[in-house]
Amino acid sequence: MDYEAAVATFFTLAPEGTTAPPVVSQGGPARQLRDALEPLAMHAVWAQEVYDALAAYGLDFLSGYVCGRGAVLGDVPSPVVAAAFAVFPPELVDQLWTDGLGKLDRAALIALRNEGVAVSLRKVLGDVTTEQEVLDVAETLERAAAAADGAGRPLFSALRAAPTLADPYARLWRAADVVREHRGDGHVATCIGAGLGGCEMNIVTELWLGYSLGEYSNTRGWSREAHEQAVASLTVSGLMANWELTEDGRAFRTRIEQRTDASQRTLIRALGHQLPDLLARVSAWSDRCIAAGVFPSDPRKRAAG
Repeated sequence: MDYEAAVATFFTLAPEGTTAPPVVSQGGPARQLRDALEPLAMHAVWAQEVYDALAAYGLDFLSGYVCGRGAVLGDVPSPVVAAAFAVFPPELVDQLWTDGLGKLDRAALIALRNEGVAVSLRKVLGDVTTEQEVLDVAETLERAAAAADGAGRPLFSALRAAPTLADPYARLWRAADVVREHRGDGHVATCIGAGLGGCEMNIVTELWLGYSLGEYSNTRGWSREAHEQAVASLTVSGLMANWELTEDGRAFRTRIEQRTDASQRTLIRALGHQLPDLLARVSAWSDRCIAAGVFPSDPRKRAAG
């Protein structure tokens, strides 16, 4: 999949009037921070500069995503990456990880992403921010991440241990990504603890957000058989009926949300009184990313995690 195909797939407009569910739009501090940071944290995925740099070595959009996000874990076999990501089929992760790192070594890939993000994010934010403002926010996020609990969080802990980036805009992206992975690792652990498999995680979340069945989960690469098995399992358990979440299913997913929020207690506590100002700043910057076409505008995509 090349960049244009990825944009065509993921940047489709939501139906008019689409909003995130109230538990998201009216969510607590941890959810608010997650959604405020998401377009910044995902900048390396959607920046044309990053894609072009990796494509020059033969990586496409999907291999760039898997290798780029997973590279921080080190020279590990693909099942480790698949386990950390959780919501993608292990066989797809294996194919993309093996193919991508067969074309570009991990250290070079990391360097190209860092450089591309710095160029792109400066282009998007440079006319409304100063480097010192960007650095202030990055350092605030870094201090909170340093105080947060890393137990059971492989992606977060690996990113937190990575060398500090010199460029202020790249540093902002990295700090946002570290906080994103803190929530992501906590969310995966919560879903597993609730008895969900990878495909089931996607389906429960998409229906909870207001997508139709398969509209979002089918973009994650699961086979038709795996998807049908997941639907059958959720139906037998009473979480789904007639291709929608039941009342119990919605309550189940809301509890996952609440427990994911609770898993970020140490990080949110570390931000303390700085949180309201931080949310206002990064929300405005994320809105600029969306306006610049460097993140999907559909609010459900922003909330899908």
